[in-house]
Amino acid sequence: MIKTHWLLAVLIGVFLSSAALAAPPPGFWQNPVIKDAGAMHPLPEGAFQPDKTTVYKVVFAVTRAQKKDEPDDGLEPVARAVNVFASAGVPLDHLKFVALISGGATPVTLDNAHYKKQFGVDNPNLKVIHELKAAGVEVVVCGQAVAGFGYQYDWINPDVKVALSALSTSIILQHEGYALMPL
Repeated sequence: MIKTHWLLAVLIGVFLSSAALAAPPPGFWQNPVIKDAGAMHPLPEGAFQPDKTTVYKVVFAVTRAQKKDEPDDGLEPVARAVNVFASAGVPLDHLKFVALISGGATPVTLDNAHYKKQFGVDNPNLKVIHELKAAGVEVVVCGQAVAGFGYQYDWINPDVKVALSALSTSIILQHEGYALMPL
């Protein structure tokens, strides 16, 4: 009986100490621009550092449905990209990023009143969308998806542009030299 308790105590001690070792120190994860999403760890000696003089053009295709009471996971990599590039010294005006929202992710673009009416909770994406826009990211929703969900265009958050379609927007932006980043 004593051996069993001793073994259990040792195992718990090992578990707790390994969990404590795994916890990063304060300041390890940072959010230099987008404060509510996209935490990143600076790595100034890492390979493939961005050139501070290059203009980066990327369209992030955000399409998956998420839990309605949590921020959308598809916006997370967009926020992280802004934070990573800014942390590496790339000026925000060199980031030509477009978050193109369509499909199951379309509801994240609703204003708070209509989101709350449909899902019974405040829209948890509004803060991140506002921060993205403030950082120069164009947040765009597919007008066809908005119509397909039966939403009115004036229900869309004012920080979000309504495009003709995600399909045409993606094609146009790629034609203009944007890299496509499907999420």
